[in-house]
Amino acid sequence: MTVYDIVKGLPSTHGDHYQLNTTTAIRQAARTYPEQEIVYRTADGGWDRYTYADCYRRVRKIGNVLRDLGIGPADVAGVLDWNSKRHFELYWAIPALGAVMLQMNLRLGTEDLAFVTDHSHARTIFVDETLLPVAEGLLAQGVGVTRWVVMSDKPLSEISTTLPNVVSFEELVDAASDEIDFPMIEETSAYSACYTTGTTGKPKGIYYSHRGIYLHGMAQAQCLSMTPDDTIMLITPMFHANCWGLPQSGTLAATRFVLPGRYAAEDTSELVDVMIAENVTIANGAPVIFEPMLRYIQTLPEKPDFSGARFLSGASEPPKSMMRGFFETTGADIVHGYGATETTPAVSMNRGIKPSMRGLGEEVRWDQKRSQGLPVSGVDIRIVDPAGNDLPHDGVAQGEVLVRGPWIVESYYDLPDNDERFLDGYWRTGDIGVIDEHGYLKLTDRIKDVIKSGGEWISSIDMENAIVGHPKILEAAVIGVPHPKWQERPVVLVHTVDGAELPIEEIHALLEGGFAKWQLPDTVIYVDAIARTSVGKLDKKVLRAQYADLYEGENS
Repeated sequence: MTVYDIVKGLPSTHGDHYQLNTTTAIRQAARTYPEQEIVYRTADGGWDRYTYADCYRRVRKIGNVLRDLGIGPADVAGVLDWNSKRHFELYWAIPALGAVMLQMNLRLGTEDLAFVTDHSHARTIFVDETLLPVAEGLLAQGVGVTRWVVMSDKPLSEISTTLPNVVSFEELVDAASDEIDFPMIEETSAYSACYTTGTTGKPKGIYYSHRGIYLHGMAQAQCLSMTPDDTIMLITPMFHANCWGLPQSGTLAATRFVLPGRYAAEDTSELVDVMIAENVTIANGAPVIFEPMLRYIQTLPEKPDFSGARFLSGASEPPKSMMRGFFETTGADIVHGYGATETTPAVSMNRGIKPSMRGLGEEVRWDQKRSQGLPVSGVDIRIVDPAGNDLPHDGVAQGEVLVRGPWIVESYYDLPDNDERFLDGYWRTGDIGVIDEHGYLKLTDRIKDVIKSGGEWISSIDMENAIVGHPKILEAAVIGVPHPKWQERPVVLVHTVDGAELPIEEIHALLEGGFAKWQLPDTVIYVDAIARTSVGKLDKKVLRAQYADLYEGENS
């Protein structure tokens, strides 16, 4: 959807016909840094390692396996797996034949995952042995899959499943040749597909191009200053939004990798232990992952030295207390990143303060780190009013955030009604934000989540992050609840460390200076857990429905 004129100048003499695709990335890495390590979790819970050269040899063998299975250009092959060695190999092998790797979100319900499978026309699914019940659930939904490839260290004869047309991944790979002539894939071809989590309606498909992910990887590698001296741990699920692009950006920069396999978000201590042992310098995750990591680190008698590490935090704004805690305890920099499934996902990153701003006071600099940061090179950001008019970059004017760029979606796959999510070639994020005079983007809320009280807006995001600064508060959610007099009032849901309730005055004290008295919440509700979406964001749709009648019957 291009709505601007493109002017053709004098033709260049560059190799513009040489295609940017994922195969050129992995091949270059394996040729240049064949000895670079990839550390991975084994099926028995232990750890092993191999090299880029070993990985690319298996990628070539898997390419022959795929061809023998009849997978070729424009075909779609799904992957049901954790952050594993095999998943990493399929990231390269499937797109190398011009096929599309379908990222199958394990957090989706069976009905939605079945919809994704059929809507994408996936006919072959690669499934880890531990996820056979998920695959069997899809089969019960009647999906049109014709081939199931089971990934396990066990022989197929020792695996019990009701799936039809099952073959063994490792048996096929062992028998395959590592000699293959991969085709040159046209860079605008889709290399992978990921579906939104369907908070409204059915999941929507985003089909990423080779060109998009290649350019995204280069921009992210530059933004995070990646080098072969870095070690990246892929914590964010590899089935979600390209694992935030780190497999590609890390490979382009020839970093070491650590693939943690399956882990429990409730116990991240084992991740920390491996990060220390393997000297991890880059990792990705949501605050809901990093918060328990920090709490575990603070219990260690000897604190790890993560000086120079960049931990990319997304999904929701990282609390300032968490960012300071990591830096003061370990030296690590929590890098606030902003994006979405529709944006591959990097839109902006906050690597810290621009050189021109280093004279600001310490507290101002920490507040600045709460912003979503500066646009990643290649991304164009606007903020507009409801009529689509651009707003000033003064840090005050709030509007909807619009983005476009080579890795930003321009349409959804096979979805007739696309127009409402796009404006003048930009994707409408649904986020409300400001851009300050220094160019930093700061989200103030989601359009659907902003609290409208007495004709004014209250930012639920800013209120939440102020509240979780309390040492006894694990997590907090702020929602707008209908009110007979004020239209809506902010209601705070709090999960404390020990389950104890705090006086509301303590909550108000946390908000002093950042909020007017009329904005302060009248109601604080203490809960054992707060509902979250499949990607770890606060599920405010569920929370608003749960407490919609809270003020019903009050006098206006």
